[in-house]
Amino acid sequence: MRAGQLRHRIAIEQKTAGQDANGEEVIAWANWATVWASVEPLRGQEYTAFQTQQASVDTRIRVRYRDGITTDTMRVTHGSDVYDIESVIHVMERNREVYLMCRRQE
Repeated sequence: MRAGQLRHRIAIEQKTAGQDANGEEVIAWANWATVWASVEPLRGQEYTAFQTQQASVDTRIRVRYRDGITTDTMRVTHGSDVYDIESVIHVMERNREVYLMCRRQE
């Protein structure tokens, strides 16, 4: 992966749970990593292919390989956009890049 392709700065956030003064659960998001990425909206045939596998994937975010990214407790922010991570694809298992298949929150 060439560095010039990674021109977007994103934050990968991890969900943390705590309690407020009344003992009720409060969900917060903490920065897990800030990395350079390529944010690519899917279109055409790519979009159709991923729709059959994932209900609402609309964006592929490419980052350098990073171990520990999960779908259930993490999300991505890019500017004012927030993305739910639907799938993490370790490209060719070579520890070089990861595709985060995401759905943008409305």
